[in-house]
Amino acid sequence: MPPIEIIDITENNILDYGICSYKNSKTPGFNERVSWITDNFNNGLKIKAVITQEKGMQGFIEYIPGEFCWRPVDAKNYTFIHCLFVGYKKQFKDKGYASMLIDECIRDAKRQKKDGVAVVTRESSFMVGSKIFSNKGFVQCDNTQPDFELMVLKFKRNAALPKFKGDWGKKLDEFKEGLTIIRADQCPYTVKNVNEIKETAQKYFGIEPKIIELKSHKEAQNTPCAFGTFCIIYKGEVISYHPISNTRFTNIMNSKLN
Repeated sequence: MPPIEIIDITENNILDYGICSYKNSKTPGFNERVSWITDNFNNGLKIKAVITQEKGMQGFIEYIPGEFCWRPVDAKNYTFIHCLFVGYKKQFKDKGYASMLIDECIRDAKRQKKDGVAVVTRESSFMVGSKIFSNKGFVQCDNTQPDFELMVLKFKRNAALPKFKGDWGKKLDEFKEGLTIIRADQCPYTVKNVNEIKETAQKYFGIEPKIIELKSHKEAQNTPCAFGTFCIIYKGEVISYHPISNTRFTNIMNSKLN
């Protein structure tokens, strides 16, 4: 197992280690992500990273007090995990580092006297599946369409369980017309993708998409999709619950229009 170190990413070292495998400030999404992180440090955001001597950052966990989470979840007095990823290089996958990061989060939540730790999982791109959390004692406490699970590790027996805020149908009512893309700077990859999708929608489908940039956790907690920080809606129907490529968007739209 290659030697690794788990460190806290702070305002003082974030540019040294990069974010989400991005290290160049000229990369679309890099500066937006850095600004989002530094803004949310004020709300208790924490990022712990797996650092290797030879390959630099090879993974991270991002979590925040549940009151300030960027998913449509009610998780008051819980620590909420936004992201978990390890293995930008294949040699660092399946080494137990992700488990170590979860342990760090759990210890931190206990030090802060939280009711527990919560996370949204999904067996899909851009999200972690439930198995690694169930192995840590997390259990499902809620679920929602199409296949999102809200999982929790409770520290206090009588604590209220987290739950999805729901009302998805009601929230979708305002998006019955045209194409809407909802995104936030919490994920840097969506900047390039959304720009490409917007151009394709205009050029090939003759549609001017409405793009909603989420600016606060309150806005993210009231989105019509459990992913929270990304969603594509066409005529009142969610056609993507997570960030997708321009190619994938084109295929989806062709299937809707043909």
